[in-house]
Amino acid sequence: MSPKYIFITGGVVSSLGKGLTSASIGLLLERCGHKIAMLKLDPYLNVDPGTMSPFQHGEVYVTDDGAETDLDLGHYYRYTDSPLSRASNVTSGQIYETVLKKERRGDYLGKTVQVIPHITNEIKARILACGKEDADVVLVEIGGTVGDIESLPFLEAIRQFRYERKADCINIHLTYVPYLKAAGEVKTKPTQHSVQVLREIGIIPDVILCRCEESLSKEIKEKISLFCNVPEESVIDEKDVEESIYEVPLDLHNQGLDAMICKMLNLSMKTADFTDWKEMLYKVTHPKGKVVVGIVGKYLDHQDAYKSVFEALHHAAIHANVELEIRKFESDRIIENGSVEKAIQGCDGYVVPGGFGERGWEGKVLTAKYCRENKIPYFGLCLGMQILLIEFARNVLGLKEANSTEVNLNTPHPIISLLSEQKKVENLGGTMRLGAYLCDLDPTSLAYKAYEQNIISERHRHRYEFNNAYKKAFEEKGMLFSGNLHKGSLCEISEVREHPWMLGVQFHPEFKSKPLNPHPLFRDFIAYLAGLHQHKESWEKSPQLTSV
Repeated sequence: MSPKYIFITGGVVSSLGKGLTSASIGLLLERCGHKIAMLKLDPYLNVDPGTMSPFQHGEVYVTDDGAETDLDLGHYYRYTDSPLSRASNVTSGQIYETVLKKERRGDYLGKTVQVIPHITNEIKARILACGKEDADVVLVEIGGTVGDIESLPFLEAIRQFRYERKADCINIHLTYVPYLKAAGEVKTKPTQHSVQVLREIGIIPDVILCRCEESLSKEIKEKISLFCNVPEESVIDEKDVEESIYEVPLDLHNQGLDAMICKMLNLSMKTADFTDWKEMLYKVTHPKGKVVVGIVGKYLDHQDAYKSVFEALHHAAIHANVELEIRKFESDRIIENGSVEKAIQGCDGYVVPGGFGERGWEGKVLTAKYCRENKIPYFGLCLGMQILLIEFARNVLGLKEANSTEVNLNTPHPIISLLSEQKKVENLGGTMRLGAYLCDLDPTSLAYKAYEQNIISERHRHRYEFNNAYKKAFEEKGMLFSGNLHKGSLCEISEVREHPWMLGVQFHPEFKSKPLNPHPLFRDFIAYLAGLHQHKESWEKSPQLTSV
């Protein structure tokens, strides 16, 4: 049996949350008993987001097979069990690159290569390829906004796709219904124009999801129904959630979206059980404590640059049943304050996430030093582990000029250096150690305590590695290299033995965390902070101690 297809488009403005909405719909369908596959179609001409600035695009999400993809795949992973791979994210750049390579090989037998049919055929082929994993339903999210020039080939492709498979496809259109405070009114005109543009392309939406601040009245839904030519029951509001983005699936379920989709696509529907999801949300709204985590990075002005890191911390906080407060510290401004303690003090623990380049480097090193010397919990992710090792080399091993060759090519002590096979690389795109690698754990380590297994698999995205020429010196001074590349020697996890919780990983554990199944390292990091915080509170409340 061939799969069904749901196309999710967006209108009026970008950043409405199509990725989160698509993931929520995927979760609903899985709870109805269906296997899903998810695909993000991105209209930009970059081959992938790997070389794009985090300020432009947010984080790059990496799959097990090493694909550098759109951050919306992170939403897909956190909400669903959909298999994610290179087939799950397609860009205009990939489509045009493929078509032009075929033209150069002569695959088109001398024909004039055009957007229609060659580009649109390639897009349709990618949609079909995504559904080959025995999926019952394929959800296809089209990036950008209806009316964008760069989105037109994708919209034309799904128009053709729907025409060829009339009974197997529906379109869900996400649009914005603003409340104008000055007028005191909800305005539907932007939605009407958005749907009009979509219909001019030849796509008639089956469901309209309305992003709004508050639930829409019956009168407003009737108006949208009339002017957009959809049944009133197919106009569903997706209002701003109060506590957590994980409320969205339940809100859509309560409005009957999953039942409506199953009916439209003639899919069976078992009674969905959301007990575990509701229990998770109950913990969000009923915390039994609070932890404060400082994030020290250089992309903090962009809310999506560390999206998976923030979500992984929240997942761990939910598991520990504590409220999480995240404080953001720009690493390049730490030195300006004169004292690292004054710049970042007041947190229970600190996370230094991944990144590239020299900016903010020394501020991160000072953060690691502050945490090590004051026994404050520290969690380093990718670059954050390299920072941990550089600081240790400078201030424990006494190698004052220790550095990474990424920052100082002429450092006399290259603690972190370029992989030998990377030294002749000219093109930056897709040249890093990418994707899932196995790692062997030391049974005496914090890492093993978290994972409770000897061999783990984690996803990487980096070019530089720890230089094993310094390994013995580090170990003699109290560094534990608790994780190493499976059947290899590359350092994957490092821990400071004389510190209660100071750990760095060369990989990106944040990519494998879910709200119902937090990543083991994030879980243990937050659990340690929660225990430390509770101990501190009891110490402060003790009459004997406070009187001293």
